[in-house]
Amino acid sequence: MVDYGTSKIVTSKNERKAPLIVFGIAFGEISHLDFKPNSKLKVSQSDLLIFFRQMSVMLKSGVPLSQALELLAENMTNKEFGANIFDVSKRLGSGEELSSSLRVYSRIFSPIMIGLIEAGEAGGILSEVLERLALLIESQSKIKGQITGALIYPLAILVLSVTISLALLIFIVPTFDEMFRSMNAELPALTGFMLILSRIVTSLEFLIIAPISLFIGFYIFKINYATKQGKKFIDNLILKIPLFGDLILKSELASMSDTLSTLINSGITLVEAIERCINASNNEIIRISLRRSISLVTQGEELSTSLESSKVIPRLLISMIKIGEETGALSFMLENLANFYKREVEEAVTVLTKAMEPAVIFIVAAIVGTIVISLYLPMFDLINTMG
Repeated sequence: MVDYGTSKIVTSKNERKAPLIVFGIAFGEISHLDFKPNSKLKVSQSDLLIFFRQMSVMLKSGVPLSQALELLAENMTNKEFGANIFDVSKRLGSGEELSSSLRVYSRIFSPIMIGLIEAGEAGGILSEVLERLALLIESQSKIKGQITGALIYPLAILVLSVTISLALLIFIVPTFDEMFRSMNAELPALTGFMLILSRIVTSLEFLIIAPISLFIGFYIFKINYATKQGKKFIDNLILKIPLFGDLILKSELASMSDTLSTLINSGITLVEAIERCINASNNEIIRISLRRSISLVTQGEELSTSLESSKVIPRLLISMIKIGEETGALSFMLENLANFYKREVEEAVTVLTKAMEPAVIFIVAAIVGTIVISLYLPMFDLINTMG
């Protein structure tokens, strides 16, 4: 079993002078003792990764858990998180288990983390479980970063295109509009459309209606996405987006396989492991497939058979899981599947990034070129008439 130990570091908030904070600037050294435990605090993945990895090392070195937590609380860069860790160490000193102490901070420690720690405490392998948790967080953070990078690129193109278009329509096109009016020239259809668009963009009504419309659209999306049917509809559409839908699906499968493998290796039952994966998934379509598989597994079906009715789970994953079940190496097969889909995500991100580079040049050139041509078409007609 884990040696929880007793507190050896005697620290009191009254023994030190809190730093003076003026306009967010601290004059003096900030400590975790300057903050109260906050159950609503959100912590970054990098802070969690450091926490679990260092705690695993300390436990393997023979440091009692309570003392290890106090040392971590003192040395954490995020002092607010350090205050929560210090509170956990005090709860351990009063007789609570680590898993129940961490459950107080459910916004920081997910059900998967709590479940793994419970399994580690029961099996006396807490340090190994903490190391697996650190690897799981690191893997999921890497996948999330790759997906975010792939999605930010087209978003940046969209923002750049809209910014350039608005700048030309607001500052350049109106000067040509005045010139064409003074000439009383007959304008081509493209030029007329561009002038009308410029008048709309520079009007007071547009400045009022556009932000309101964007706010209403975002609000309607948020309300619909909060409902079960709305989330199902939107998540299904996301998976059908060319290129990006397949990338998101592979990232979900990589995360699911990695999580299942880690949970099963830690001694958690298959049904409970699938339930934890449901909480960890961000896509409602994947969640529906996993919920259906739980009901079938509890009836005696194998995991591979329970996933066959899903329309989004690939046949490759189902076949590999079936082989793992037949050979008694399910967790090993899931680990290989996780590594396979991670490589697939990396390759897809590389391909998308390379494909987007010429797309940026093409889209921006097309926008600027269309506006410039529309403004100079009347000039060409006028030159031809004078000639």
